[in-house]
Amino acid sequence: LCFLGSHDSFSFYIDEASPVGPEQPETVQNFVSVFGTVAKKLMRKWLATQTMNFTSQLGAGIRYFDLRISTKPRDPDNELYFAHGLFSAKVKEGLEEINAFLSEHPKEVVFLDFNHFYGMQKCHHEKLVQMLKDTYGNKMCPAIFAHEVSLQYLWEKEHQVLVFYHSPVAVEVAFLWPGQMMPAPWANTTDTEKLIQFLQASITERRKKGSFFISQVVLTPKASTVVKGVASGLRETITERALPAMMEWVRAQKAGESGVNIITADFVELGDFISTVIKLNYSLDEGEDDTT
Repeated sequence: LCFLGSHDSFSFYIDEASPVGPEQPETVQNFVSVFGTVAKKLMRKWLATQTMNFTSQLGAGIRYFDLRISTKPRDPDNELYFAHGLFSAKVKEGLEEINAFLSEHPKEVVFLDFNHFYGMQKCHHEKLVQMLKDTYGNKMCPAIFAHEVSLQYLWEKEHQVLVFYHSPVAVEVAFLWPGQMMPAPWANTTDTEKLIQFLQASITERRKKGSFFISQVVLTPKASTVVKGVASGLRETITERALPAMMEWVRAQKAGESGVNIITADFVELGDFISTVIKLNYSLDEGEDDTT
């Protein structure tokens, strides 16, 4: 099957009043210290890659979530937050929002991909693991071989959540799938043609890995791009303009063993991205099973 995903899934919650994330370079830190709120408003236009919250994304068909977790400097509550340059919602609140949807829709399955961690020590990882246990419990599918996972298997076991964790911590916890089971090669380009070449080459390599696989239909702005379109933001400057070419590539794909598995994008509601990816599943050969 082919699943829909969102890039920086939590970024609709980015808070302009929050400090700058610890992963940001000194130049960004200095920019914000000089220009304050104005700088953060401009940053948000480039850091927020989604406009829909988790519930809206789930309702629209998104099933893969790209999650980046951070501690906040000098936070007395020692909370964990989603973060992308600036801080977003508390992780606990986001996980509970997703769980509410799953409880109402017992046959739906989601992929939670925890792929970046900032300012996190062992105690913070332990806190996050416990949070996952408390929120999802037996809904989480223990790590097995990717080719053994089918919707039928998940339904029979009443599992609805696959958690991928890009940290050595994953080895110690049965319900954490190692990060290498969810590779997400990144083109890192502003050029649509180069992105499409990269995506196509990645698909060719996909099944050698024996894992799930993400195709990121995402363009990444360079510093010069941001400067030129500083007041416009990511959506207007890059994503909307590149959408026709990117959608042409998506429409040409096939779901299944040798095709696409999970496709992620910025601003997933744009154009017909969602309906196009869902339609890829209709063309699966009758002989193929529903392996995820």
